[in-house]
Amino acid sequence: MKGLKRSKEVGEAFRELGYRLTPQRQLILTALQQSDDHISAEDIHARVCAKYPQVNISTVYRTLELLKGLGLVTETDLGSGRFRYHPAEKGHHHHLICEQCGNTIETAESPFLSLKRTLLMEYGFKANISHLAIFGRCARCRR
Repeated sequence: MKGLKRSKEVGEAFRELGYRLTPQRQLILTALQQSDDHISAEDIHARVCAKYPQVNISTVYRTLELLKGLGLVTETDLGSGRFRYHPAEKGHHHHLICEQCGNTIETAESPFLSLKRTLLMEYGFKANISHLAIFGRCARCRR
């Protein structure tokens, strides 16, 4: 199993931290891995319920919080009113979201490294810029 580490590695990491890799958690991890894009907790819940109908949405939210705390997933508000998640190992990237047409452009982390350095040097603030969503207007909508 690729993505979010192999199942065995995740299971070992969970056990080392005092957690179990339950069937529900495994299904949530699988839903995250199989998603081609960022996925909401509600979408994860729907995928998990297709195989394990008794899973409650609160289980999905608790598992996502745990995975986020362990640094295995990132959480981003892409402006739709709900958070989206994706495996942290898929890399740090950011989103430029057009407020007019809704177009989303992915961008690398490199344009934001100078901002991170400036915040640290001028304010003593160590920013976590692993996953940002920046809202504005795309080139097409500014015309």
